[in-house]
Amino acid sequence: MVDRSDTEGSVSFDAEYDVIVVGYGYSGGIAAIEAFDAGAKVLLVDKMANPGGISVCSYGAMRSAHNADQAFKYLEATNGGRTPSSVNRALADGMAKIEPYMRKLAEANGAIVSPREKVANYPFEGYDTFYQTLIEEIPNFNPDTYYPHVRGAPGGARVFKTLEDNVAKRNIDIWLESPVQKLVYKTDGTREVQGGIIQTKGGIRTVKAKKAVILACGGFEANEEMKSQYWQMKPVLAATTNSNTGDGIRMAQELGARLWHMWHYHGSYGFDHPEYPYAIRMKRLPDWIPGREATAVVQMTWIVVDKFGERYMNENPPYTQDTSHRPMEYFDTVTQEFPRIPSYVIFDEVGRRRYRVGAPTRNDPEAHYDWSQDNMQEVESGLIKKAESIADLAKIIDMDPEKLEATLTRWNELCATKNDVDFGRPPGTMMKIQRPPFYAGRVWPVVSNTQGGPEHDSQQRIIDVEDNPIPRLFAAGEMGSAWGHLYMSGGNLAECLVTGQIAGKHAAALDSWV
Repeated sequence: MVDRSDTEGSVSFDAEYDVIVVGYGYSGGIAAIEAFDAGAKVLLVDKMANPGGISVCSYGAMRSAHNADQAFKYLEATNGGRTPSSVNRALADGMAKIEPYMRKLAEANGAIVSPREKVANYPFEGYDTFYQTLIEEIPNFNPDTYYPHVRGAPGGARVFKTLEDNVAKRNIDIWLESPVQKLVYKTDGTREVQGGIIQTKGGIRTVKAKKAVILACGGFEANEEMKSQYWQMKPVLAATTNSNTGDGIRMAQELGARLWHMWHYHGSYGFDHPEYPYAIRMKRLPDWIPGREATAVVQMTWIVVDKFGERYMNENPPYTQDTSHRPMEYFDTVTQEFPRIPSYVIFDEVGRRRYRVGAPTRNDPEAHYDWSQDNMQEVESGLIKKAESIADLAKIIDMDPEKLEATLTRWNELCATKNDVDFGRPPGTMMKIQRPPFYAGRVWPVVSNTQGGPEHDSQQRIIDVEDNPIPRLFAAGEMGSAWGHLYMSGGNLAECLVTGQIAGKHAAALDSWV
């Protein structure tokens, strides 16, 4: 490939726009809308044939705030000093405006916007100012038929359809199946961004961005090399999509970007199906708040044990989809291994019948696996092992029968008292595992989405290693998220909307470099 990253005047451009937005998920769509509405000529590109990224598969519950000041206090507490106050402030202010903003976007297709009271996940100051904004319905829209390649909650699809309708209403140019290979920038020391080199279906095109480039192309869930470099625990399996390979992070690094929050990812644990390209997360149960364990009333049918048959975690922490993978990270320095990877979920016949334990999500037309309602398809395929006794089950999964039996005996004793003194699982989620046959499924840590990437300021300008903004380069969404310590359910969706707005407006407000 020809290296066209050079000084002004030495590059031959094939097309010209004011703003190039790289990545068409929630944040990219919003950034394109805002830049366009501010008067910019916008190009929206995505390397995949089907846009939406991870966000189209989400629950679609965008975290909103009644009071921005209270929201700011909560963000300061949950980010543990890892994110500048100015960035937290901008996010809090934006979260207080999400509901009216979505109502404005809903005018494009008649979407019904609905607020739902739901406080934040941890009882820090300001947690009770939060709620969720959802799209409950779009007239004449069926997510399953409109997005047949998507499996997830319908709410996420409704939000993305609303963004798509707004992009279409504005006639914004969209290039799909067009990965950006690298940025074009001045090599005179300023590193001022001038455009991008894009591999389109018709060949390589060098596109001028007279005002700015916005990187909204997600994280690095599907980049095994990056995960190995930044995370101790491995392997960590990716759910939903293979599109997030850290492309934007790599391009920003080439220009000297400073990275942050690379250790932090949103994830749980789940199954590795040999004929399915993504991890299958365990069923999500309702969140609960520390100090309010009595509100956790949905029984979880399983416990988690390591390869020795020992239970080692609270299987239902306050927000299972964010932190339930963390206990699996233990590294044994003597054996030089992760003895909790893989682990096993253990349940009985009552649990097998209660609900499906696996929940596939995806944005991929080539992946077709769906979990059976009664879990029998998975039992019959061997993904879940079955035995008439705990001892026989232990032998099937190469585990000490006495140890596993002792673990189950102890668990049933704890269930009888409704007090998990070992690991603190909420009483309402506990249920005995005692009715044969018994089942075991091998599970691994799973990443839903990463939070790390290039650092940015409150205007979404990407910051370099010397603490200076890289000229004309912005970030939005998951790529370099503000969530640097504890995540909040629906927080990335809110961040996509807020940071997309900020990046789009500030990019469009710049004077052209030509």
